[in-house]
Amino acid sequence: MINPPKDHQLDPQNWVRAYADYLYAYAAARISNDEQARDLVQDVFLAALQSRHNFAGKSSERTWLTAILKNKIIDIYRKKASGLKTEDIGNGELTETDFFEPGGHWKKDYWPQHFGMDDTDPLNQKEFNQILQKCMDKLPQLWLSVFTMKHLDDEPTETVCTSLRISAANYWVIIHRAKLNLRACLQKNWI
Repeated sequence: MINPPKDHQLDPQNWVRAYADYLYAYAAARISNDEQARDLVQDVFLAALQSRHNFAGKSSERTWLTAILKNKIIDIYRKKASGLKTEDIGNGELTETDFFEPGGHWKKDYWPQHFGMDDTDPLNQKEFNQILQKCMDKLPQLWLSVFTMKHLDDEPTETVCTSLRISAANYWVIIHRAKLNLRACLQKNWI
């Protein structure tokens, strides 16, 4: 008789204790909704249990669970982005004309300022991260999804465009406007 395949070192009884906090923090930083982040972690554990036979042991348990979570987050981004029109990219947010003169120079009110992040004080870092998260929460959902995938998850441009079903041209406009709006928000609230 052939023995059933082993789950390559998987220990589902240990997942909640070992990985729940990490997975929750990962999700919360990317979707800005605590309840949804908790639900996602539960969904990850359920999906992992259901597909544990697919685990080949080529990565650690934590890496495998994080990959499942990452795919679930991308699904959320995709759902939120699918209802948005790309023509409405700048709806209600600051645009190029708010930041720049017609000749391309910065307007005086929006001239880049030094953020003072040379300081290694952990309290300053924590406060800055809280303000940054609040500024990110103000971005339109599509912008937040694109920015998060690119700058928090280090996804390649092609992956972001494919996952969110946007064109490369829209991607670059969104990234540029998201950065400008984040910088303006940080300058207003941090400096």
